[in-house]
Amino acid sequence: MTFKKGLKDGIPIALGYLSVSFAFGVTAVEYGIPELIALLISMTNLTSAGQLAGITIISVFGTVLEVILTQLVINARYFLMSLTLSQKLDGKFKLLDRFLCSFGITDEIFAVAVSNKEKVTKKYFLGLMLLPYFGWATGTIFGALLGNVLPTIIVTALSIALFAMFIAIIIPGMMGNNKVVPVVLISAILSCIFTFVPYLNQISQGISYIICAVIASIVGAILFPINEEGEQNE
Repeated sequence: MTFKKGLKDGIPIALGYLSVSFAFGVTAVEYGIPELIALLISMTNLTSAGQLAGITIISVFGTVLEVILTQLVINARYFLMSLTLSQKLDGKFKLLDRFLCSFGITDEIFAVAVSNKEKVTKKYFLGLMLLPYFGWATGTIFGALLGNVLPTIIVTALSIALFAMFIAIIIPGMMGNNKVVPVVLISAILSCIFTFVPYLNQISQGISYIICAVIASIVGAILFPINEEGEQNE
């Protein structure tokens, strides 16, 4: 779990973020956000849905309180991810290291970090988040400056890369542990329910993510428990 291995594992995430943040940069400029402000937003945040919601509120002159509450709801799933990842960190993480770690947690970085069988070290996590961070910032400024040059269909297509990358992270973990498969399927079914069922589809994405994750985890823990003594390595 070295810095070099973290950099290597972060390359595909960085490439995915480059395309998605490009689309964010384009959207930010269309909403009247200056190019440098769009870059500053991406350098101080690592949340595509949160940033998009934030600039949407800013564009309609919403209040600071609206922005804060929206971010809490959309990004509440990171509470669960932080709790889970904290169990994977080695004993050398100090308080400041944990603050840095919390800043770098995204869906994809979290998935890669927890999928490792070994404890996550400071050097590894720093390497893992470094390239995605700069990929996110670089894509944003490129999108803000060059977005009007590319056709709309290409800019829209770039956003698909993030979902394809996340699927590529999940599938190997499912194939390696048959107890993970039903949990993933349960969460996918719940996600479809919250997307298509009337009234339920009015719930914000952040809250629906948490509900799906908690229910799937509880069902998995009850129906498909892992014997820590016999399956710890797995």
